[in-house]
Amino acid sequence: MKKKKSLKNCCRHAALLVAMLMLTTGAAAQRREAFVKYQSELQPLMEKVVHAPTDNERYNANELFVQLFDEALHAEGSFQWKWDFGTYVSVLTSSDRQFRIITWPVVRDNGEYECFGFVQSYNPKSEEYDIYVLNDKSDEILSANEVILEPENWLGSVYQELVETKHDGKTYYTLIGWTGCNSLVQRKVIEPICFRSNSSKPQFGQALFRREKNLRRLVLEYSRNALVNVRFDEQIIRTYENKKIKKKGRVYNMQVPREEKVKMIIFDEIAPMVPGMEGLPQYYAPTGIEKAYVFVNGRWELRDNAQGRLSDPKLNKEFAPLPKTQPAYNMQQDNERKK
Repeated sequence: MKKKKSLKNCCRHAALLVAMLMLTTGAAAQRREAFVKYQSELQPLMEKVVHAPTDNERYNANELFVQLFDEALHAEGSFQWKWDFGTYVSVLTSSDRQFRIITWPVVRDNGEYECFGFVQSYNPKSEEYDIYVLNDKSDEILSANEVILEPENWLGSVYQELVETKHDGKTYYTLIGWTGCNSLVQRKVIEPICFRSNSSKPQFGQALFRREKNLRRLVLEYSRNALVNVRFDEQIIRTYENKKIKKKGRVYNMQVPREEKVKMIIFDEIAPMVPGMEGLPQYYAPTGIEKAYVFVNGRWELRDNAQGRLSDPKLNKEFAPLPKTQPAYNMQQDNERKK
């Protein structure tokens, strides 16, 4: 009798597991079907945002896109869905699944850009993902390098890269973004993003730049006709080491160069193309000098001697020559000369 009851119980458990599996599979299939539908409705709206012939048509389509996308992102399981709008919309997700940031521009007839977006971030209290709408207030933000911003007061950008770095067990997030601004000026930013303690609300800009006290983000504004490179990559950096070298009875302090390959945010230095145009970004362009931020002990440290190497060695530039070295002061030799 006991064996028969045991067998019946096993059958019941197996039947229950199968039923639960079918329910789970069925729910997953329903969610997938819902997101496929959202994607199919969102795609043509984004096509209108990009290609519609007038400002009114583009903004009307964008308003519908924002409303529908907001609804889709609030649906259960949306963080797991891979949204894909080609090159029109940037979707960046942190490797630890702490957050996702989605950005895109609307281009007006006069060449001005307005950026839109969402942040979907994990709330440790509710153990769910919260949604924040990004509002581009670029025209109202003063001293953009120095201020901490929030979703409702955002320096609009289409983010191209999400850089993740670690120090003492903590993960730091840095965004690299671009926007067209207007018909004369474009902008690139290197911008840390963090989240309030025990909250999901994002903050844009953070004091992560070593020895640059008031810097919260690096903002590069320059001519629409110029090409400025900003990227996270493993590239070459030159450091100098002071060494004492004895030569012909005299001691010299020599700077010995050492080149090493490290991960860095490498970017072009910019300056006015025409003297006297300082402060007018439409006249700014790369100077030919490359700089870099290297992440050291939880901070971005500026390095001047950086160089992005090309795959063809013949096209690579040489570093600037070393400064002339001066002999070190030698007390013994000085005393001998005085005798």
